[in-house]
Amino acid sequence: MSHHFSGPNFAFPRGDARLDLTDLYAFPKPGDPGKSILIMNVHPSVGVNPSGPTTDEPFAPEALYEIKIDTDGDAVADIVYQVRFTSADGGAQTATLRRVEGAQAAQTGEGGQVIVQGAPVSMGREAHVTQAGEYRFFAGWRSDPFFFDTGALNNLQFTGKDFMADKDVCGIVLEVSNRALRSKELRLWARTLVPEHSGRTDWIQVDRGALPLQTNVLAGEQNDAYLGGDPADDARFVPVFAHALEHTGAYTPEEATRAAGALLPDVLRYDPTRPASFPDNGRALNDDAADTFLAILTNGKVMQDGIGAHDDLLAEFPYLGPPHNGSR
Repeated sequence: MSHHFSGPNFAFPRGDARLDLTDLYAFPKPGDPGKSILIMNVHPSVGVNPSGPTTDEPFAPEALYEIKIDTDGDAVADIVYQVRFTSADGGAQTATLRRVEGAQAAQTGEGGQVIVQGAPVSMGREAHVTQAGEYRFFAGWRSDPFFFDTGALNNLQFTGKDFMADKDVCGIVLEVSNRALRSKELRLWARTLVPEHSGRTDWIQVDRGALPLQTNVLAGEQNDAYLGGDPADDARFVPVFAHALEHTGAYTPEEATRAAGALLPDVLRYDPTRPASFPDNGRALNDDAADTFLAILTNGKVMQDGIGAHDDLLAEFPYLGPPHNGSR
């Protein structure tokens, strides 16, 4: 479901819901086309394997959460917005936002220029927003904006119900000047990382993605390798994706290879000077990404799941609706 439950067998990466990337969005700021909104959602409030509620702690303090940005089209990051969280008494958390540039952006590790430090993480319905120069920053529990009939994953046996309608996620929302993005041809993806060993600073990537749905449906037996990989190396997964598409959409081998090539590398293309419209440019919160993917998955035989956007989206920052569980 979107990029939810992206570990093997619809579980969480390393069994930790806080590390699970769910969705990535990028769109021009409403009313101010000189700025962009970047949103990285993680940590579904409910799991399916195992089933039931996940932890109330929004983010893993030991982890790094990153939005990576390629500005020159080589699928290698030139800018990274990196967030690290700390825990405080009573379950509260604070966040530090850094910007990493240049050669360091293509590497793995904590560093870069501090943009925001000690920003409060929102645990309830009130959105705590932090301003730092031209940046605005939010992190905390929010209503999950993704909408989808999960029957599509059960041999297209649609139920008419939106599984995500009453679910929450943890959002990392950033308002940034387009000047800071430095290009009109951006490629974005998000990832989560954890230390290789306790107390060490060697980092392991445990989840990554940009486009919705395809990872937990198409990566198959190579799921771990895919989640731990980089977009610049995604050509190696074209045969895996093509093989799956031959079965789901009755593609010919040649057609399947072409379709798989359109899904990889796994990056979200975004021109901040144009309106957002998935899959052509960025992704807005009400874009029906599920229908786009269903059309590819079935080779045009199924074009929609009949589920529409949620009605709790906000018209202003942080744009994500308040959480359904209002007091965590």
